[in-house]
Amino acid sequence: MASWAADDIHKFTVQRIGRVPVIKGDFQSLPKQVKNFITHCVHLMAPRGIYLADGSKKEADEFIQKLVEKGTLTKLTAYKENYLCRTDPNDTARVESKTFTVTMNQYDAVPHVKKGVKGILGHWMSYEEAAAAMNQRFPNCMTGRMMYVIPFSMGPVDSPFSKIGIQVTDSAYVLLSMRVMTRVSLQLFELLHERSFVKCIHSVGCPRPVHGRIKNHWPCNPEQVIVAHYPEQRLIQSFGSGYGGNSLLGKKCFALRIAGAMAKDEGWMAEHMLIMSVTTPQKKEFFIVAAFPSACGKTNMAMLNPTLPGYKVQCIGDDIAWMRFDHDGKLLAINPENGFFGVAPGTNTKTNPIAMRCFQENSIFTNVAETSEGKYYWEGLEDETPENVEIRNWLGHVWKRGQSKSRASHPNSRFTAPAKQCPIMHPRWDCPKGVPISAILFGGRRPKGVPLVLEARSWSHGVMLGACVKSETTAAAEFKGKAIMHDPMAMRPFLGYNFGQYLQHWLSLEQPGRQMPKIFHVNWFRRGDDGKFLWPGFGENIRVVDWILRRCENDDSIVMESPVGFLPRPGTLNMDGLPPINEAELFSLPKQYWLDDIKQNRKFLEEQVGVDTPPVILKLLKNQEEAFKQC
Repeated sequence: MASWAADDIHKFTVQRIGRVPVIKGDFQSLPKQVKNFITHCVHLMAPRGIYLADGSKKEADEFIQKLVEKGTLTKLTAYKENYLCRTDPNDTARVESKTFTVTMNQYDAVPHVKKGVKGILGHWMSYEEAAAAMNQRFPNCMTGRMMYVIPFSMGPVDSPFSKIGIQVTDSAYVLLSMRVMTRVSLQLFELLHERSFVKCIHSVGCPRPVHGRIKNHWPCNPEQVIVAHYPEQRLIQSFGSGYGGNSLLGKKCFALRIAGAMAKDEGWMAEHMLIMSVTTPQKKEFFIVAAFPSACGKTNMAMLNPTLPGYKVQCIGDDIAWMRFDHDGKLLAINPENGFFGVAPGTNTKTNPIAMRCFQENSIFTNVAETSEGKYYWEGLEDETPENVEIRNWLGHVWKRGQSKSRASHPNSRFTAPAKQCPIMHPRWDCPKGVPISAILFGGRRPKGVPLVLEARSWSHGVMLGACVKSETTAAAEFKGKAIMHDPMAMRPFLGYNFGQYLQHWLSLEQPGRQMPKIFHVNWFRRGDDGKFLWPGFGENIRVVDWILRRCENDDSIVMESPVGFLPRPGTLNMDGLPPINEAELFSLPKQYWLDDIKQNRKFLEEQVGVDTPPVILKLLKNQEEAFKQC
């Protein structure tokens, strides 16, 4: 996969694991637990060689060159060091139906689902079933391929929040992407003399010689895909897919599922949340986290371009937050990631000008289209792309705007870009101590009934709001079409243990002496009877944030009671400069809609969480129902 210097080749005779040579790196100097892990993987998967990644630019340049020569990557010549990757058409999204949590006790992994109901809050597999599945897949699966060993840190290397992982993989695409998304460094091996690490095992499942056709120079094994998490062992096994969410194991697999179980055991939080800084015209800074399901504007929010004068927004992270309370009772958060893995379609200079500036160089684009000018293209860039350029779609075929029936880019096409390239990254984005959180936002894509913003009455009420998050389904997973799906806490696909226990963990965080952030629910996507959005969204969302920050300073003059929580008092949301907004409709609470919604939420909890549901959540839902009945 890469060229090796003479001194590295010389080491073939010096450092081996059995008959397998160490192509690069000093295996003998590694901590014993690391050597044991690598040795186990070598004996299991039988690679042709072992490569210890160092995360350097020199290393990345070498692999990029080889992947371009092979055809896996295509250089986008209009930019500096930007590359396009096309995957096998059968390997384009997370495989939630093939993602499992493996535990001794089933109900440590998933809730007590009502009999006859299919659970959607995770999938459990016994150790015996997992062993059988893995024994059918992993033995000798790297035959003829290099095994890359990637030491990585989730979070700044010197942060007490951070955790270390080691991923083995036979995909050079994964090696390059992990370098962007995590902090890859040989220094981490030294730290592992004293610390433990999360074991991450990945293979594309295509030993050589390959039987069957490799599409787009993208080896994978779609029929045998499985992603298994072992929270009790701090272990992840992923087989058959090279796509990001299934193969970049530091991301959802480690940073949410395994870290979630760690957080429960250790008393902190691992959440599917952006982290942003907002500085007011009065030069007062606040930090906010927000949990939105896929395609609900999370990256747009993290990189908000405020339209109100005097406001400044800076980004700490766009996807995952690790949070814990300090000795003074403040909730502090870090972004455990090192890059952005964002959905490309819909991103443009109008919807997210900041994101566009993030990936003008040193970025990898997966399953987007390419223009004859050597530029990326996807749905949403029509106004920024000349009519006369030729476009090749994500499959490499000529695509004509207005004529081709298929999309130019895959709906789940991605950009992978270093976080440090974001022009509004906060100076403290990688601060080891984290940043103090004042507000937590939940939200979903809700076209009907749900107001633009509401505030929870209490911490437990906020947990209930989070437990009832719903949204239209997206292309980030294998679901088709648009339907409103329950996505509690925006964590439905990423839970690492029983959701009822997860809710109880949230409730348990409220303790004397702690400064609990206020919790809000937002909905940028409500539509009127004419089908049009009632709220302009994007940079105008700063007007909602402005109201939220005033509430964080306990301005009681701007709120009024409602059955769902605190709503903005009419006229207290800054609408200056906007075209007429139907504020009454935007904040209306249709009684029958909400009674039906409460009924659906109760049914969801009773069926999907059952006896694991914390009683206070059901009590708060009952209180909400009674409040509407009395309206």
